Amino acid sequence: MYHLYKYKNIISNIYKLIEEETKAATPLHFLKMLSFTKSETMAPLVYASTLIMLVFFLIKLYYFTRPSTKRNLPPSPPKLPVIGNLHQISPLLHRSLHSLSQLHGGPLMLIHMGCIPTLVVSSAKAASEIMKTQDLIFANRPDVKMWRKLLCDLKEVSVAPYGEYWRQVKSIMVLHFLSNKRVESSSEVRDEEIAFAVNKIKKSGNQVVDLSDMFVTLTNDVVCRLTFGRKYSEGESGRKFKNMLREFFEILGGLNLEDFIPQLAWVDRLRGLNAKVERVAREVDEFLDGVVEQRLKKGSAAGGGGEDFVDILLRIQKDDSIGVTIDRLAIKALLLDAYTAGTDTTATVLEWTFTELLKHPKILKKLQDEVRMVLKGKSKINHDDIDNMKYLKAVFKETLRLHPPIPTLIPRVASQDVKVMGYDVMKGTRVIINAWAIARDPKVWDEPDEFKPERFLECSIDYKGLDFDLIPFGAGRRGCPGIAFAMTTNENVLANLLLKFDWELPNGKEEDLDMTERPGLTIRKNTPLLAVATPFTS
Repeated sequence: MYHLYKYKNIISNIYKLIEEETKAATPLHFLKMLSFTKSETMAPLVYASTLIMLVFFLIKLYYFTRPSTKRNLPPSPPKLPVIGNLHQISPLLHRSLHSLSQLHGGPLMLIHMGCIPTLVVSSAKAASEIMKTQDLIFANRPDVKMWRKLLCDLKEVSVAPYGEYWRQVKSIMVLHFLSNKRVESSSEVRDEEIAFAVNKIKKSGNQVVDLSDMFVTLTNDVVCRLTFGRKYSEGESGRKFKNMLREFFEILGGLNLEDFIPQLAWVDRLRGLNAKVERVAREVDEFLDGVVEQRLKKGSAAGGGGEDFVDILLRIQKDDSIGVTIDRLAIKALLLDAYTAGTDTTATVLEWTFTELLKHPKILKKLQDEVRMVLKGKSKINHDDIDNMKYLKAVFKETLRLHPPIPTLIPRVASQDVKVMGYDVMKGTRVIINAWAIARDPKVWDEPDEFKPERFLECSIDYKGLDFDLIPFGAGRRGCPGIAFAMTTNENVLANLLLKFDWELPNGKEEDLDMTERPGLTIRKNTPLLAVATPFTS
């Protein structure tokens, strides 16, 4: 820039020189000045022309001799003006990104989602570099306007900017809601809700059971009792709560054009998205405010199961000795985080697990035999029993491999310029890690599209964030801290349902089972999972 500044001054001086020579000149005088027979009038022009040529030569020399600034960017598909590669992205993001990566990128691919440069990661090696080797650089989340409105001004653990606030609230969440000790102490609530669901199935006789709806209700009731101290699945309040959360998840899983193409912000207003976001954000905020206010007036929870998360957060707020300061907004954010992280994703994993079992009756039978053999007539399942169900754990691993609940994880963002696998990644680049594509890599997995739990019986790969071939919950600093909570619920629900019932499809035809996906924040089945339950008698 210093060189260009000097050249600019030289050119400016040349124009001043010409201006002095022609100042107050008449048109006739100017014509005379152009005469080649008047050498004294030509001198300034010759001098000026020579200097201009010299300046342009120096500028050209500067650009040719300066160090190269050409960046080694990751492979990219061709893009269009303004929209970038958005026209190549389908609502099932994980599948369209996988197809694009196979054609244009491979392990790393750079696309432009509107004006947002986005790095797509599709291999375990590349994921390891992002979430392990360069984890600190990629520990931040993008600042998305819609997230700010819906997720308590980015105060939620899952989307909060990386820094001291995030460390504090994550510590609170892990220690007081998601720790192994807390998971064990919540077993009474979990067992009661599972028993309630089992009794409801028994009372329905041999009627068709909507398992998709049942899993949502069951996980919702467990998490609501542990978080808010009561259930929100019954009566008019339950209906309103269910509708509010349905819209909440729909918006989070949708496309906000303003985030990618600011010039098209008017489209979001025109289609009513902005108004819907404002309304749902207000409803969620009023609900959370009501929960906190009611607890402050009435004292501890009345929903059973001891101290709930509202009690814990209000206690932390009052206790100066803990060294952590949380305000009302942070409390609401943590409550929302506890609920959203523990319901939709957990229900999604259960839905896909049962779908795969019903599609593969031999695997279902093998798993039922294991559950019933380990329990040997017991009516209640404990932690040690689950640990002895090796095939059950393999079934869940295989489900999470084929159907990670959030297939592209939550996006990250580069906090500085960095090299990844030899490629230049610029500060501000968003990063999408396609966990779905990584878990179907044919170089790693034999018959990657087939449901084969046996592959995990003699395999040490796990889903807890240390093996980058299988990362349904992410990894590194921003990996999901609620794995133990979610999987304990999943394992207990599945073991109970397989212990107490025999299951089959209503039409008995596995090949007719709909396996298509529904777009959203979490990828659910496109159609509800229906099955017939027959009580098992030993």
